[in-house]
Amino acid sequence: MKRVLLFVIVNILVVASLSFLMSLLGIGRFVLSAGLQYTPLLFFCFLWGMIGSLISLVLSKIIAKWMMGIQIVTLAGPHKNLVETVHRLSRRAGLMEMPEVGIYQDSILNAFATGPTRNHTLIAVSSGLLATMEDHEIEGVIAHEVAHIANGDMITMALIQGVVNAFVMFFSRIVAFAIIRSMRDEQDREEGNAGAGPLIQMILVFILDAIFGLLALPIVAWFSRYREFRADRFGAKLVGSVKMISALEALTKAYPQFVEDIDSDSQSRSAYFRSIQISSKVSVMRLFSTHPPLEERISTLKRLK
Repeated sequence: MKRVLLFVIVNILVVASLSFLMSLLGIGRFVLSAGLQYTPLLFFCFLWGMIGSLISLVLSKIIAKWMMGIQIVTLAGPHKNLVETVHRLSRRAGLMEMPEVGIYQDSILNAFATGPTRNHTLIAVSSGLLATMEDHEIEGVIAHEVAHIANGDMITMALIQGVVNAFVMFFSRIVAFAIIRSMRDEQDREEGNAGAGPLIQMILVFILDAIFGLLALPIVAWFSRYREFRADRFGAKLVGSVKMISALEALTKAYPQFVEDIDSDSQSRSAYFRSIQISSKVSVMRLFSTHPPLEERISTLKRLK
């Protein structure tokens, strides 16, 4: 979840920054001033949407290290076995360059892979996962993350996010144009009113970008869940279904313990589960979940086995 969540957060910030910069420079203002031309607008939105997504992808590894406080470990350090496992499975998956290996301090059992290309990646593991899981379970987790790299999931998700960005920007500007034109038509009937100014247009587009961006999250989440199933299957090819199933079963045993530790209040526990995106019984919340429920992933692997 952290890999996808970090990318989405960075992407939202980058796209918001680009939109703000374009508004300040007056780029694209013709869309709201003259007439609405769909083809130039769609090209304009596709270009900037993809640029925002690709910038997010390039910055993903740097941002992850900074936000998570990741410490890089090597073969010469105390976590030699972890690095050897990553390198062994990476070679088995056909990777030409070995991923960087990092550890971050967190009691939550988690690991993620990120990076702009297959040859410039990072696999980060939480201290809680290393302290709790058995070696064969950790191997299953690492196989899953290596599978994400081998499958090119980071690049694929960036392209999907770029297309989503384009349509978010496209529809937000169409709606903004309609609202601004309606405001001007109404204000033109009032003597001495100059109509909606550039500042109102900029704020309106910014708000609509945020609203449509949130509405589009289930699309990105669906693709993410699909890629998780693919990564499970690929990981099973690397280390076998038994280790993959053991890793997922370890998560099902560990998370209730962490939930009870935070708060006895059921609402707090529900919010916690939604925040880690491990599983959601609420159908609406599952639309926004980047990972399938653990029980579904385990049953799928058992059928493969």
